[in-house]
Amino acid sequence: MSETVAHDEIRRQILRYFYDRNANATSRRGAKGSAAKISDVKRELKDLHGLRQQEVMSNLNYLIDHGWINEEVESRTFRTPRGTQQNSEARYYGISADGIDLMEERSSAFRPTTAYDRINITAVGSTVQLGDGNVVNTNHQDLRGELESLRQQIAAADGLDDAVKLDAVADIESLKSQLAKAEPDPSVAGRLWSAIERVATVAGLGSSITRIAGQLGPLLV
Repeated sequence: MSETVAHDEIRRQILRYFYDRNANATSRRGAKGSAAKISDVKRELKDLHGLRQQEVMSNLNYLIDHGWINEEVESRTFRTPRGTQQNSEARYYGISADGIDLMEERSSAFRPTTAYDRINITAVGSTVQLGDGNVVNTNHQDLRGELESLRQQIAAADGLDDAVKLDAVADIESLKSQLAKAEPDPSVAGRLWSAIERVATVAGLGSSITRIAGQLGPLLV
């Protein structure tokens, strides 16, 4: 079994645990609540599936990051025997609405839905949906591939600030979205490419700039 498959199976077990807990809950939090403390989650998942604490935490964090599990923080104030006030936090974890939808309708895929899910892509001329869920006009598949390569190079570049990388990656994704259109907007595509090109130049990615500019040029006219 590959590591990816193993993690997916653990995520399904964790999400199923929270789904069942929510379905049988008589309160929001607590022993019979839909949301539970991490100590209870770890103990019960160990009893149910033999999961180690590290397996629970790493995959629970993944589910939280993708919005399928909610983390709730309950702040409390209490008075010590000496009369001073202290603050404490209790964290609870429960399945989100997206997590419930995933279990009931989309249980085979641990990834967010795409913006094109409700569109019949096959009915739109030369536009196709790729394996990663992205949509692109078949006339621009090579260009999209070059943009994806550039995105990866920028993300890995040592000489760029993380904020600059984030902006550039967002612009590349926006430009790729333009390529899903039958007629990309020249002004939008041009503005996005200008910003991307500046960052790529600083990163020393001249060869990628040349290849992309050659393919993108006709679309900017």
